[in-house]
Amino acid sequence: MGKFDGVLLCTDFDDTFCCPGQDIPPANLEAVEYFKSQGGRFTVVTGRAPHAFASVMPLVPVNAPVILSNGAHLYDTVTGQSVLRITLPPVVAEDLETILEKFPSVSVEAYHEEAVYGWNLNKWSKWHMDTIQVEAVELPVAQMPQPWDKAMLEQDYELLIPARDYILEHWGDRYEAVFSNQHMLEITAKGCSKGGMVLELAKRLGIQREHIYCVGDNQNDIPMLAVAATAFAPANCVPEVRAWGARILPACAEGTIAALIRLLDEKY
Repeated sequence: MGKFDGVLLCTDFDDTFCCPGQDIPPANLEAVEYFKSQGGRFTVVTGRAPHAFASVMPLVPVNAPVILSNGAHLYDTVTGQSVLRITLPPVVAEDLETILEKFPSVSVEAYHEEAVYGWNLNKWSKWHMDTIQVEAVELPVAQMPQPWDKAMLEQDYELLIPARDYILEHWGDRYEAVFSNQHMLEITAKGCSKGGMVLELAKRLGIQREHIYCVGDNQNDIPMLAVAATAFAPANCVPEVRAWGARILPACAEGTIAALIRLLDEKY
């Protein structure tokens, strides 16, 4: 028995647990090992799809299933099996073709099984592929195989805002549409978010909500911050997360997770 028995710590990956260049502060790794040794359950909640997370998975010392694809996929790293997968409705291809007609500068990515498909690729989609070290298969949206865990639109922020608003105004009963950074708009099935899957994971682990702690830096993290007993963010978080009211910790490069675990050590 340890002081963190029955405690679940969920962190975003990019720019929260891991800094640019796949640089994980050693203090984070040391703190996580201590947290786990005291009975805590630690996991990552990321917008990355399985194949995009695969290259960094060995670097992440989780002891609970990870949450991928912005909350669409609960994945057990021990067995290598999906625990739960929530996919977009088939009509998503038709809807995104409408988006391309109305907003012709945006790029579309779609995530099907272990592959990513792209169309109308722009500088931001190419930057994203380089970042996650995956090559997109270029296909017109209507030809992309389904089902999709998630889709993404990519362009400058000010050009994506009207696309997001159009999606939520016309198909708000079908989709969640939330930014994961200033150039990527994530689209998942209605009700599918990081927060919803954190609650599902906690239920499966038998962990009470008052012992869930979440930390993240971007808008797509707000749904999981909202289900936490206490929500945290690194100092490098976007203004929307700071305005939402997350408790601010040191920046990613300064060991955000190590600082959080020190606070939990004092509390428990």
